[in-house]
Amino acid sequence: MAYKKLVFFLYLSFLISHINGKTQTQRLSSIYKSGKMKNRIGRSHYNNFEEAQVYSQEGLKENDLIEGLPGQPPVRFKQYGGYVSVNQTAGRAFYYYLAEAETSQNSSPLLLWLNGGPGCSSFGYGAMQELGPFRVHSDGKTLYRNPFSWNQGANVVFLESPAGVGFSYSNTSADLESNGDRRTAIDNYNFLVNWLERFPEYKERDFYIAGESYAGHYAPQLAHTILYHNRYSTIVNLKGIIIGNGFMSLETDVKGMYQFLGSHAIVSDEITDRIMKYCYSSTTIQQHECHEAVQQANSLANAVNNYNIYAPTCFNHSLTQNPNKPSMLHMDPCTDDYVVAYLNRPQVQKALHANLTNIPYPWRLCSNVELDYWQDMPRTVLPLLKELMAYGLRIWLYSGDVDGNVPVTSTKNTIKELKLPIKTPWRAWYVGGEVGGYTQIYEGELTFATIRGAGHEVPSYQPARALSLINSFLAGIELPYSSTD
Repeated sequence: MAYKKLVFFLYLSFLISHINGKTQTQRLSSIYKSGKMKNRIGRSHYNNFEEAQVYSQEGLKENDLIEGLPGQPPVRFKQYGGYVSVNQTAGRAFYYYLAEAETSQNSSPLLLWLNGGPGCSSFGYGAMQELGPFRVHSDGKTLYRNPFSWNQGANVVFLESPAGVGFSYSNTSADLESNGDRRTAIDNYNFLVNWLERFPEYKERDFYIAGESYAGHYAPQLAHTILYHNRYSTIVNLKGIIIGNGFMSLETDVKGMYQFLGSHAIVSDEITDRIMKYCYSSTTIQQHECHEAVQQANSLANAVNNYNIYAPTCFNHSLTQNPNKPSMLHMDPCTDDYVVAYLNRPQVQKALHANLTNIPYPWRLCSNVELDYWQDMPRTVLPLLKELMAYGLRIWLYSGDVDGNVPVTSTKNTIKELKLPIKTPWRAWYVGGEVGGYTQIYEGELTFATIRGAGHEVPSYQPARALSLINSFLAGIELPYSSTD
């Protein structure tokens, strides 16, 4: 699956920081001053703010129109795909795919989707397996409609970032070993302002950022960059961000992962208690004992799919000669294989206006954006969330409740760190007569929601519940209160 090396990297980062007695937050200046930051965004060490690099977009929109994808069923909305230069000096260009809204395209909001990793494809995962208009049949050649696509109520842009991810590239090879949070935020912003020049009809449209996993860093950092550049006049009409199973705060996220594994009978109480005692107690933290307990927990957790602890495993990675009948009720565990096969077909890449540089290796769902070379990763983005809330943005955090990678316990721990008063108490919300999950609203208009039965990639595992969630978010309304709403 998507982010296997992330958990081990996060644990090492956590362990080293405690051994050395240093934290990254001590090296970062606080950007949030209580009561003093209302409706203003300032410089911070989270981003190296630069003037946007705006390039001519004349005639490029027309070239990006996708006439149709191989094996695609008929649709009534337009699709676009292509490259937007984010740094012409270095030769960095990001690939995007736009699925315009199925109805009310001229009035529906604009939604940007970001997958995480770092290093995983927003097109291969987000568009082709989660919330996009199509999914790939088991033959790896044909597509079928996703009846729960998010472009039913929004114009959705899927962005591949940073350079080296998916179809995005750089002509400067050193860029692939110098990616990091700061440059990703800058490049994502440069993409956005240039894309809006290419599609000027969206400049005044309400704009939202959505994403999952490491987009817990990407989304608030991009939002912060947007608001900084908006300080004199509105360049991007940003209204809110929504993050699923987001990695946002190192200690609370990793601690919550082991709490989840213990509470779901994957790791014993004894091992969980040792992790809490030796890795997290301020008085008894011990390196050797912590490492030993974590190794035991990881060994037990590796026996199941950590991205959905109840999901089946793919045993046959071969494509079928004819498409199997798809089911929207149960995610096919081999869907990664179908997507990789489809997106490596030359005629598909041609139709998408992708792979113009003819990469000398097969297209991959997760690319070699090595974490060993990742330049900067704040331990927490919570100060950014506080600042975005103070500015008045709509902030929603959601969790698939059977994800073991960045589980619901992690996000609950993280929200506790914000120390926000509760506005609307914990309650169930509904879809199709059933409980879709549970939700709680905090002062500052932060909404937290669980999605019942969903793993890490929520729209893959519970597409109907995910669609209800995003529709409520975009409309600015609370999740349904009863089975009749």
